[in-house]
Amino acid sequence: MLYSLSVSNYILIGSLDTTFPEGLIIISGETGAGKSILLGALSLVLGAKADAGMVGPEGDNCVVEAEFGITPAVRRILKEADLPDDGDRLVLRRTVGQSGRSRSFANDEPVTLPVLQDLARELVDIHSQHQTLRLGEERFRLDALDYYARTMELREECGAVWMRVLETRRKLANLREREAQAIAEQEYNTSRWERLNEAKLQPGELEDLEAEQNELAHAEQIKETLCGVEELLSPASEESASPAQLLREASRLLDKAGAYIPSLNELAQRVTSARLEVEDIAAEVAKVNSHTEASPERLQVVEERISLLYSLLHKHGLQKVEELIAERDLLEGFIQDATSLGEECAQVQKELEGLETRHQELCASLDAKRKAAAGPLAQEVEKVLHSLELDHAVFQVQVSPAPAGLLGSNTVQFLFSSTGKEPTDITKAASGGELSRIMLGIKSVMARLTQMPTLVFDEIDTGVSGSAADKMGSLVCQMGADMQVFAITHLPQVAAKGHAHYLVSKTNDHTTVKCLDREGRVQELARMLSGATVTPAAIANAQALLNA
Repeated sequence: MLYSLSVSNYILIGSLDTTFPEGLIIISGETGAGKSILLGALSLVLGAKADAGMVGPEGDNCVVEAEFGITPAVRRILKEADLPDDGDRLVLRRTVGQSGRSRSFANDEPVTLPVLQDLARELVDIHSQHQTLRLGEERFRLDALDYYARTMELREECGAVWMRVLETRRKLANLREREAQAIAEQEYNTSRWERLNEAKLQPGELEDLEAEQNELAHAEQIKETLCGVEELLSPASEESASPAQLLREASRLLDKAGAYIPSLNELAQRVTSARLEVEDIAAEVAKVNSHTEASPERLQVVEERISLLYSLLHKHGLQKVEELIAERDLLEGFIQDATSLGEECAQVQKELEGLETRHQELCASLDAKRKAAAGPLAQEVEKVLHSLELDHAVFQVQVSPAPAGLLGSNTVQFLFSSTGKEPTDITKAASGGELSRIMLGIKSVMARLTQMPTLVFDEIDTGVSGSAADKMGSLVCQMGADMQVFAITHLPQVAAKGHAHYLVSKTNDHTTVKCLDREGRVQELARMLSGATVTPAAIANAQALLNA
């Protein structure tokens, strides 16, 4: 229930801080006093659209705060949103600045507007003056029937499965598009891959081949040069001493002189090192020379291989053999995709068929439960209509097949006749007063089943007067025995039924709200009965209404 409402600088409300009891709470006031402003403030804190026009003249922003009792459904939303759950109360606060931007809080923690609206749906149901128009809305009629049939959880499951059906259909369509593209390109990709695969590419191969090609192309010149080096380091003629022999002799002589001059021993060692290095160089040159041969056949093979690699690089617009290898592997993946995508399509198709079957089962279950509940719901609403002086009224709930979707596979129509004749579409057959009574009948049934803590009726009695208004007030009062009900009304027959009565008035362009005592209620009921001039007869009538 709504325990308190605090409003600051909201349009014409400068400051308001009031508490509310349980039961039926009446709100009345003259036309233009600001009852709609009070309802607007409550709607704002429950997540209604905010704009700069809501900010009053007494500050840079407006603030609306409301304190509610916490229900299990509210506690679940708080937990899912990771919001504090402080005992058995929930405080919602909404601020709006002059720019029109708003901020929302739940128990002093910032909260997003969608979460605030989720909380609002579990806290208050506001029936506005024009909500009778909702009788013409398919969603409202379906909601009413599903609440009565207790199929809301089943419908939510149906909706969740339907969303998965749509998501899986999109996934399957995307996979099939990719598969078709892979198949269309498969022959082209296979041809390119086969040529790259046949080339047996190796990383760094081109650089090695170019080095070998350079060596083979100059083999004769290289061999001639190496032979010359060998002749210098290891002369073939016995008459010519090699550098190594000369260094060996120099080392021997230095060793000999070292017996007299010790420092020459170090020089002898250095000469020996030089000799060993020269001998090693000579051996290496001889080895390279022995392996260096002019081979036109190998040169041709190498040049053909280089030509093939450059051809592949040019064809694929690449610079390195490593990039060709990556391209080969990519093409192999594309080729495998055509097969793997087909397998994945089959798997997703099977998943989709399972989801569609489950959705059909849920739709069938919803259809059966809705059809079973349609008659009893119609009877309950019809009973209420008879109690509200529509003695011959006929009300029917018609459940028809519709394309399967988020809400199942049904469409719901409300049919009505005030004379007992063949009922027709309610929006065409009912007057304004009849629509108000029909909506009250539906709301009374829904309120009992949904266990909504607080229900707000904004002039639901529009178009109703006399004894019908008295009976409507009794019905609203009965609803107030099980829940908190706010009734904004101009009818004294309804106002007299309240457990508490609040008067909305406007003074000096400021809207105020006052909780009336018994004498205040008598005066307000008398005003509602007689108008601007309150007569003794109106006061007596008001007292009688309160005592009834």
